[in-house]
Amino acid sequence: MIRIFNYGEVPNAELFIRSQRIVDVAPAVTEIIRDVEKNGDEALYRLTEKFDGAKLSRLDVTEAEIDEAMAQVGEDYLAVLRLAAKNIEEYHRHQIRSGFVMTRENGAVLGQIVTPIDSVGLYVPNGTAAYPSSLLMNCVPAKLAGCRRLVTVTPPGKDGKVDPAILAAARIAGVDCIYKVGGAQAVAALAYGTASIPKVDKIVGPGNAYVAEAKKQVFGKVAIDTIAGPSEVLIVADDTNDPKVVAADMLAQAEHDVMATAVLVTDSKAFAQAVSAELERQIPLLPRTDIARESIDSNGKIVIAADLMNAMDCANEIAPEHLEIAVDDPFRYLPFVKNAGSIFLGKHSPEALGDYLAGPNHTLPTTGTAKFGSPLSVDDFVKKSQYTYYTPQALAEVKDGLMLFAEKEGLHGHARSVGVRFEEDNS
Repeated sequence: MIRIFNYGEVPNAELFIRSQRIVDVAPAVTEIIRDVEKNGDEALYRLTEKFDGAKLSRLDVTEAEIDEAMAQVGEDYLAVLRLAAKNIEEYHRHQIRSGFVMTRENGAVLGQIVTPIDSVGLYVPNGTAAYPSSLLMNCVPAKLAGCRRLVTVTPPGKDGKVDPAILAAARIAGVDCIYKVGGAQAVAALAYGTASIPKVDKIVGPGNAYVAEAKKQVFGKVAIDTIAGPSEVLIVADDTNDPKVVAADMLAQAEHDVMATAVLVTDSKAFAQAVSAELERQIPLLPRTDIARESIDSNGKIVIAADLMNAMDCANEIAPEHLEIAVDDPFRYLPFVKNAGSIFLGKHSPEALGDYLAGPNHTLPTTGTAKFGSPLSVDDFVKKSQYTYYTPQALAEVKDGLMLFAEKEGLHGHARSVGVRFEEDNS
């Protein structure tokens, strides 16, 4: 049963701490990465058979397999995938930025150019559930950014096939290549390249502990988006809500993973108890009952705050991945949100909207990193370069100060590189 606390009884920073012991996977991941770096495709075939139970004859997904998948998922679902892709593109298009140029009176020209990352690898989980939504959330902003090559890796089933929904989403999103490989070995393949899988410049997408650790270990060889933790939601709700609805929103997170965390912050003890009772009623109704049960019992919490502003203070300290403000006037409280990944306003904006098709990205900062992190965006798929142009007159105006600055730091070669330009004979 979920635990109920009064605000202040438990430090806010502990409300999203998971009770499960974290297994150190780093040594195993290091071994896998070295294996792939050394043995390439041979290692991928061997590790895929070992970890996924699939004996493959080729790693890439063919166009025929994608055609088959499109037929299997049905027109209704294809329509939903296309709607999601449209909404995601519409939202992320507003994030596209261009460079800038500024000119000073002395003729100096300064600026910044924004260019897409050339190649990106998208990891799409396919374990206890398939996540075509993750593919759309990663691929659509990458395409908008102008990335030239998008490669997707995802684990196959024991039959050697990729989930049809993932393949359908890949075609709709415009992925260039799809490979049947998952886990740390897929990350290693993207980072180092093999005969079949080309090396990329950046790896994005969520995964299990092995995937997260692999991304951490290859960082520097390639760029990565983030090291994501288990999913989490914090709901600020008053007693004008239906306890059944709030409990359902909490369970929407709890069913993700036994490590997922759902927290309710309310100003009503009676409402807290009503939600607790609803959780007990609804958990047995879920197909993923065991997962939700462990998540709620181990990590779920209800906090009773003095008032809703006190609840907002609690939310800002926790800095949740998902924040629901389930009140009648949510925009009143929006200015007070300082730390949150994605915010859902009002009683009719369940977090599930963000997971699938509202438009904002669902790849978000977790475990308190919303205090300094941001959702995945078009910015994650571009890089910025700055440029400087000085005329002889412009350089002459700053020459003495520039040389003094360099000499004060003991870098006389720097100063010399400036001064030599003003010597009569600089041959």
